[in-house]
Amino acid sequence: MNTQLSSTEIKNDFPILNRMVHGGKTLIYLDSAATSQKPVHVIKAMDDFYRHSYANIHRGIHVLAEEATQLYEMSRVKVANFIGARSPREIVFTRNATEAINLVAYAWARKMLNSGEFILLTEMEHHSNIVPWQMLSEERGIKIDFVPVLDDGLLDLSKYKELLDKKPRLVSFTHMSNVLGTINPVKPMTEMAHRVGAVVLIDGAQAVPHFPVNVNYLEVDFYAFSAHKMCGPTGIGVLFGKESLLESMSPFLGGGDMIRRVSLENFQPNEIPHKFEAGTPPIAEAIGFGAAVDYLNEVGLQIINDHEHELTHYALDCLSQLKWLHVLGPSHEYKGGVISFATDVAHPHDIAQILDSEGIAVRAGHHCAMPLHQRFGLPSSTRASLYLYNTREDIDQLIIALQKVKDIFG
Repeated sequence: MNTQLSSTEIKNDFPILNRMVHGGKTLIYLDSAATSQKPVHVIKAMDDFYRHSYANIHRGIHVLAEEATQLYEMSRVKVANFIGARSPREIVFTRNATEAINLVAYAWARKMLNSGEFILLTEMEHHSNIVPWQMLSEERGIKIDFVPVLDDGLLDLSKYKELLDKKPRLVSFTHMSNVLGTINPVKPMTEMAHRVGAVVLIDGAQAVPHFPVNVNYLEVDFYAFSAHKMCGPTGIGVLFGKESLLESMSPFLGGGDMIRRVSLENFQPNEIPHKFEAGTPPIAEAIGFGAAVDYLNEVGLQIINDHEHELTHYALDCLSQLKWLHVLGPSHEYKGGVISFATDVAHPHDIAQILDSEGIAVRAGHHCAMPLHQRFGLPSSTRASLYLYNTREDIDQLIIALQKVKDIFG
C-alpha cells in the first residue's frame, strides 16, 4: 500500500475537477469544509442502484426490495466499522449532522434535562450546535455556558475545568472547528466531562472526512457527522449513539418503519436504530455513503491526514508572506486543513469574487459561526479548505490570486 498520496492522480477520480471555468481556467476547489466533491466510485454506485436494484426497503419480499435492503444495511455496517462503533445498532441515519444534533436535543435532552440544569458548549461551535440548545433553553429553562476560545484559536482548558465544576448534564463541542481548523482534544475532554457525570456529544462533521476517528476509543456518548463532507452525497448523515443511550430515548419522528406495532390506541416503537428512522429513508444516498467509505478506506484516512497536514503547513507558510492578511486559528500542529483569514484590504465577498474569476472556489462569510467571529471582532472571513484532491500547485495559484486582490484594492 502506498504511504503517500498523489493528489494529481486523485483528481482524476473526481470528474468535476476537470471542469474549466471563466474562459478556460481549471477549477481549483478550496471549499471542502462546506461540501466535498464526489468521486466516480460514489456516482457509479448510486447510478447502479437506480438502474438495477431500486426499491423501498424493509417492507417488500421481492428481489429488488431484498437487494435494496441489503445494500442499505451494508452501508450502515461500513459506517459503523469506519468510526469504530461496537455495533451497527449504534448508527442512526439522519439527513445530516444538524439533524443528528437536533435528534439528541429532542429525543434525549427533552426527556432527561430539567429547568435550571446546565449544558456546556464552546465559543467555536457551528450554529448547528448552538441553536438547538438555545431552543431547548427557551422551552425548558435549561442554562447554557460556553468555554472561551483563546487568541491563538485553542480552547481555554483551564476555564473548561472550572465550568465542569458546575456539573453540566451535557457537554457538546466540535472535534474540529469549521473556521479556525482547531482540532480539539476530544478524549481528555470527554474523560473530564464523564468524571462529573456529563453526557458528551461531539460534532464531527469536519473531523471524520479528514483523519481516523474511533468513537469507542474516544468514549464519547454521541457523535454526529455528514456524508457530503466526506466524498458522499448530500441528504444523509449519522448520529452515533451508545446503545444504552439510544435504547433509553423516545422516537424522534412518528410514522412508517419506526414502529413495531400500531393500534388505534397506541404504538410500540421499533428496535434501534430503526426507531429513529421514520418513513422512507435516503436509500440511494446511504448506498452512496457506503461507497464513499469504501473509497476513503482504499485511499487510507491516515494517508489523507498526513497529506492535508503537510499541505496545511505549506499553505500557512505561504500565507505568512502576505503581511496584509491575518490567518485565524492555531499553528499547523493543532490545525486541520481549514484556513480562514481576515484583512482590512478588501471585504471577504470581494476577495472570493476575485478568486472565483481566477477559477478558485473559496468561501466568504461567517461560515455559520457568528459568535466565533464576534469573539475575534470580525463580521466575516475568507476560508480556504483543503482535502485529499488538493495540491501544492493549488496553494500556489491561491497565493497568486490573492496578490491580485492586493493589486486591485491596494
